[in-house]
Amino acid sequence: MKGAPIKLGQPVVSFCETVRGKSELTCISKSPNKHNRIYMTAEPLGEEWCKAVDENRITADQEAKVRARILADEFKWDVGDARKIWCMGCPPDGLANVLVDATKGVAYMQEIKDSCVGAFQQVTLEGVICGESLRGIRFNLMDVVMHADAIHRGAGQIMPPLKRVVYACQMKSDPALLEPMYVVDITVPQQAISGVYTTLNARRGVIEGKEDRPGTPLCKVKAFLPVLESFGFAGLLRQNTGGQAFPQMIFSHWNLVNGNPLEDGSQANGIALAVRKRKGMKEGLPDFNDYYDKL
Repeated sequence: MKGAPIKLGQPVVSFCETVRGKSELTCISKSPNKHNRIYMTAEPLGEEWCKAVDENRITADQEAKVRARILADEFKWDVGDARKIWCMGCPPDGLANVLVDATKGVAYMQEIKDSCVGAFQQVTLEGVICGESLRGIRFNLMDVVMHADAIHRGAGQIMPPLKRVVYACQMKSDPALLEPMYVVDITVPQQAISGVYTTLNARRGVIEGKEDRPGTPLCKVKAFLPVLESFGFAGLLRQNTGGQAFPQMIFSHWNLVNGNPLEDGSQANGIALAVRKRKGMKEGLPDFNDYYDKL
């Protein structure tokens, strides 16, 4: 390396941003020329929906009617809304979000569709809390007020307000963070099992079950461990069990982080601020009024 300096950083963990409730109010955003307005609400889609997307039961290139039937039968969607899904989020991370055209009798919607889809796909990869991808959120386009002249509603006038209104909706729908979880299989002799429990408790692990192997002194403990806490886990485990335990870790699912990221002092808030600092974003969380335009 000829004496090149090496910078050691902290290991990077990806998070996801989501919402837990329906928007308290319909959020409004205006275009830069003030001639177009977008009204939107957001609501959570739930873990079942995210699983269906991850397993490719629901895909972006499915035929609209086929997808609408699945959504109506399995997820209790309104068939009309299910047929008017404009797009899903940007693959691979932001795929489990949808933009639904819930407007009634608005002209020129097809003209702005491409601009809306482009902006939505960009915005699903960078949420408002800490620039992580969104997951499991449905955005409903409630109404659009557009200028009659086509030149005043190009991509430059539609994309910025759509991004801002998505952020405003996210902040008004009880935002939350999702952290990745490992499923850990630990093989350990019976006499050293207390060390396993101690280690898991110290690292926010959740013990799922324990099964003994008949005819051997070994048993298998299954637990869930946040990826954020997994660095150095194997070393600590061996230390606490005298080198008798062997862990195996595989990514399992996304889990809600406790607390609201916008509330000072909560666990989610601490993680969000740490991620913002790592990415070099503005310190402190954004304010709702930065994204909400009053009429």
